[in-house]
Amino acid sequence: MRLPGSGNVDHGLRRRILVYGVAVGLGLFVLLGRIWYLQIQRGEEFSAKSSGNFIKEIRVPADRGMILDRRGVRLVDNRPSWDVYVTPAFCGDCEEVLGRLAAYLALDAEERMRLDEQVRKARGLQRFQPILVRLDLDRDQLDVIEANRDSLPGVDVVSTPHRDYLYGTLAAHMIGYLGEANAEELERFRKAGLSVMLGDYVGKTGVERRFEAQLRGRDGIQRVVTDARGQRIPGLEGLIPRSERFVPSVPGHNVVLSIDARLQEAVEEIFDVPAGAVVVMEVNTGYVLAIASRPTFDPNRMTGRISREELRAISEDPLRPMLFRPVQSHYPPGSIYKVIASLAAFEHGFAGEVHCGGGYTLGRRRWRCHKESGHGWVSPEEALQVSCDTWYYAAADRIGIDALADMARRFGLGAPTGLDLGWEVPGIVPSVDYYEKNVRGGYMRGYALNTVIGQGDNNVTPLQMAVVYAAIANGGTIYRPQVVRRIERPEGYVVQEFLPEVRGRIDVPKASLDRVRKGLEMVVETPGGTAYAHRILGRRTAGKTGTAQVVRIGSVRQKVEEMEFFTRDHAWFAAYGPAEEPEVAVVVLNEHGGSGSRAAAPYAMRILERYYQILEEDRAGPPSPEKIALPPRRAPRPAPVEEGAASG
Repeated sequence: MRLPGSGNVDHGLRRRILVYGVAVGLGLFVLLGRIWYLQIQRGEEFSAKSSGNFIKEIRVPADRGMILDRRGVRLVDNRPSWDVYVTPAFCGDCEEVLGRLAAYLALDAEERMRLDEQVRKARGLQRFQPILVRLDLDRDQLDVIEANRDSLPGVDVVSTPHRDYLYGTLAAHMIGYLGEANAEELERFRKAGLSVMLGDYVGKTGVERRFEAQLRGRDGIQRVVTDARGQRIPGLEGLIPRSERFVPSVPGHNVVLSIDARLQEAVEEIFDVPAGAVVVMEVNTGYVLAIASRPTFDPNRMTGRISREELRAISEDPLRPMLFRPVQSHYPPGSIYKVIASLAAFEHGFAGEVHCGGGYTLGRRRWRCHKESGHGWVSPEEALQVSCDTWYYAAADRIGIDALADMARRFGLGAPTGLDLGWEVPGIVPSVDYYEKNVRGGYMRGYALNTVIGQGDNNVTPLQMAVVYAAIANGGTIYRPQVVRRIERPEGYVVQEFLPEVRGRIDVPKASLDRVRKGLEMVVETPGGTAYAHRILGRRTAGKTGTAQVVRIGSVRQKVEEMEFFTRDHAWFAAYGPAEEPEVAVVVLNEHGGSGSRAAAPYAMRILERYYQILEEDRAGPPSPEKIALPPRRAPRPAPVEEGAASG
């Protein structure tokens, strides 16, 4: 029995099914037609186009941040350069391609071997990563590569910012240089979240290394469709989503130093010696205004194509030009150590006059003063003024070596200063325990007499002594030395600021510091002082000369010119100025230069004069970051020759 109206329902259902069936049939017909068109009619054409297509990622290198002096003068920037890369996945017969490249670029055997090994080790997705072949092409090499591009599949010439040290050797040790990242650095940067690839250049020393993360920036990416040879195929950009075709690079931050380029330039021009170090530091902040190491090097050569012969010459140079002497080498301080000895003596009740007859006798040995005829009766202040060794021998014999060691450690000696630009030697603070552990026969009483005049195993760095004299000048505050004031974005916004950092205070009576400061002023400003001949008229200065023996003096003193260079004494001068209201401390070490009064004090006083001139220039008008003159390139001159015996 059929329900009323059921015929109408069946008829409607059949009608809808028929419509749907026709629609599906038409869709299938169209689809099959499209498939026939693509597979049969144009199959060979599309097969040829797609068989070797890849989406290639081209790296867009970021600009490395600039390094500026305290006024904004650019010291380090980037210049355009062209680098050659090869991508193993696209080079086809890589051995043949690499052979051509080696010929075009005149690669030596070592470079070719390294390149072959990197290409051979590339596996899986690594084959799509470009490998650096040659950094910073010259114009002729670029022309050769471009002229032979068709025979070099997988080879790309990429425009890359190259580090440019605008003033060559200026502040080279402090600023540092770049070099190719090694395996250890690649792993370290990977853990730190930095995108560093094989062949990338990273900071190796100095500020470049310490602030790599801030300077580096973030590379961009350009994605293009290429054929099997890595050649770009125009017209297929639609295969890549628009948002993924180009990701721009982000430049690194700028590093603003505490260095004043004008003073740094003056220091390096004035201090023209074979070997040594200079530190100029603000006494009330710890900011370093200038820091130099002799001999030096050109970071433009180190950050680029430097030959094996050049590297060998640098590594075999007996003066070690890569050594950052202010922090990476320590020396006996000679008489500039006597400020520490004076404070230790005062603290232990030794503060009166001593008669100097030319030396001091302890047991069967005679420790002689630099003035063989003696100084007569001398007070502590006069002992500093004329650098009387006898007064200090008597003090050391009374208070002992551990009292000296305690005061030295309170000033930070025997430990890194915290400059944080890489490896920093701590120096040596000798004590009874030190000699018991390190010297056969243990401690002997005479060791204190050697230590008190800055000899024996007593060793310091030039930067440590700058910290010491800054603390004496400012009333006893120990600042951590710093060479960076702030980190800025390229637009000028401050990202991080480095404020003065106090590491401690010297807990000594003000009266004791005043006596030491008086003695230091007498060294420079009072007739008979060991630096009186080099005083700056109208600018009262306080300082101390030092002459540190490198070899033991025999029974007959030799003139400097009669001694082999590496056996000559080290010449020191440590000072601060103005004496009334100290602003800046200067330490000069003329390695194997002779006496401090003749081979160190003149340099320091000329540097102070230039510092005062710069202050006057700044007071006369607002400083402008104009480009400073490039210091002339100079070969090291022979060690200075001086007459007469060395004195403190």
